[in-house]
Formats: sequence, C-alpha cells, structure tokens
Amino acid sequence: MSNPRTAALRDAGVSIWLDDLSRELIDSGRLAELIAESGVVGVTTNPTIFSAAIGGGRGYEAAIASCAERGLPPEAAAFELICADVADACDALAEAFAVSGGRDGRVSIEVSPALAHDVAGTVAQARDLWKRVDRPNAMIKIPATDAGLEAIAETIAAGISVNVTLVFGLTRYRQVINAYLTGLERARAAGLDLSAIHSVASVFVSRFDALIDPRLAEIGGDEAAALRSRAGLANARLAHEAADQGFRSERALLLAAAGANRQRPLWASTGTKDPALPDTLYVTGLVADGTVNTLPMATLSAFADHGEVAGDTVAGEYRESDQVLNALDGLGIDYAAVVEQLEAEALQKFEASWAELLASVGNALERSG
Repeated sequence: MSNPRTAALRDAGVSIWLDDLSRELIDSGRLAELIAESGVVGVTTNPTIFSAAIGGGRGYEAAIASCAERGLPPEAAAFELICADVADACDALAEAFAVSGGRDGRVSIEVSPALAHDVAGTVAQARDLWKRVDRPNAMIKIPATDAGLEAIAETIAAGISVNVTLVFGLTRYRQVINAYLTGLERARAAGLDLSAIHSVASVFVSRFDALIDPRLAEIGGDEAAALRSRAGLANARLAHEAADQGFRSERALLLAAAGANRQRPLWASTGTKDPALPDTLYVTGLVADGTVNTLPMATLSAFADHGEVAGDTVAGEYRESDQVLNALDGLGIDYAAVVEQLEAEALQKFEASWAELLASVGNALERSG
C-alpha cells in the first residue's frame, strides 16, 4: 500500500471497503489500483450503485446483447450483469481474502428489494446468488427488516456469509446480532465449519444527520446548534458498544470457542451529505479496531488526500454519545421515530433504484434486440 493515510487507517484496525462497483471500474484497472495503492480490501454494492453503473451502459454492451439474444427479461438480465461484476471483483480481491483468513476480500451482492418482507423468497434468492457468483469471498446483503432477521439466521445457517444492511436503530442492531448467533447455532447443529462463515452489520451513519440537522435548525438556539451533525456518530458509537456487549455474552463465547467469527460493525453511508461538514468526518470519527468502513469513491479520495487517524475515536465516546441522544430527546426529537423513518425511506430508495435499474436494462435490451 503506497498511501500513508489509508495505511494508518488499516493499522488502526479499520478495513477499507469501497462502496462502488461497475464493469468500467474493473476493466479499466482502477479497482486493482485502489487495492494496491489505497488499501481497499472489500467492495459493497446496492441497487443504487448498479442502477448508476448499468444505466450508464459503459462496458455492458456485449453482455446486454447476449442477454437480448437469449430473450432474458430485465430482472434476469440485471442479475446476470451484477453477478458477473461481483465475481470479477471477488477475483480481484482474492489475495486480500486469503491473507485475512476470509475477514476481508469480500464483495457484497444484494437480494432484490422486493423481497425485503419475504423470508422464504430472501433465503431462496440468497442461496441462488451465492451459487451463481460461485466465489467463497462473496457476501449476500440482506436488509435488517423484521422478515430479514429470520432470513439472515437461515442464510447463515446454510453456511453463507451475510452483509446485514439497512441497520439504523440500536434495538434493531441487537436483533441483528441475535439473528447472526442463531444462524451460527443452527450451522453448528448441522455440522458446518463455523470458521468459514463471516458477517458484517452495516450501520448507516450520515443519514441520521441528514434527517436530524434540519430539525435542529428549525428548533434554533445554542443547545440545538451544539448538537448538529453529532447524531450519526453518536448512534454508530453506541452500536459499537452493543456489538462489544453482544459478542462478550456466554452464548457468543461458546460459538467463538467452536470456531465462529465475530460479526463486525460496518460503517455505511459515510460520505458527508452536508458540504459544510469535513468530508472525512465519518471516517476519522469512527476509527476502531475490528470495524469496516465502506467509503464512496469521493470519500476514499478525500481521506487518501488529507485524512487523519488519531487513535480510537469510538470506545471512549460511549457515554458522551448517550448524552447526545438524550439531549436530542430533550429537544423533542424522538429517536424511535427517527429510526422508523430512516428505515422506511431507505427501503423506498432501494426499491426506486431497483425499478430504475430494471427500466434501464429493459430499454438496453430493446435497443440491442
């Protein structure tokens, strides 16, 4: 790794995953450069990312023509294109996967947003995508909805590594930890090798501030101003505390003794949405050993240029983070209502992106045909 700033982040125990993927990124050699120069050891994807990538069309012409010749409908064609990108990215990260013992070198592929409330459908598609990508360093992304919790447990029980996405609230995060442990217990009962199963829980960060800061501006006053842009970090830090507690339980320690891996917190949505904020805020503010930060390209470039690492910025902030959330509640900002709104909006956004992706692929198939 040639960049000293991303090297410092790695040395602090943070795995750098890129929140971006496209055929152009792979074929141009840019992904390989980021792996070699910026210490990228993983890739996350979602319908929004692929909607932008495939909708742009660059690098997908031949694959789309092949899909058109075979008469594939838009969704089948979309998954074929996505699986090909994920498989090639997995190959690019094979060394990171081997060196880390399977912790890193991971590439996530998400089940259809239409299945967010369908346990059986999610599990079936998770199995199908795992088989189609056919790489040990793939990860299946499953949203942390009520139905998603059971789907996560069943997918882990089948020996499939899972990236749990759309985690916002602390109660939900504890449920995610429980689902992971439940899946591991079922896998152990089935005689599977627990050491081969890995998981991350994607805790979304910046969206808290994007929702809460405008409310604080409306409230006005010094107390509200002092709380601006602090909710996202506070919530993530308390999620880290919940993980630390959850994986020190007797139940988790018994599984660890049987070879199980600890599910790592992954900081998602770490690009700053407010241009007035430091562009590396959600990286420098969430440095903790044993975590993952999935960075959009712009945030990765910014951190490589001027990011700073000043030790652990999470574990020592638990009680202050409590105070932040309590102060927000004192101003009438209800935490449970915020979490509920964020989860609902996130699902709506992913569904809209998926619909946009299918429309783009459908149009491309028609033009190719």
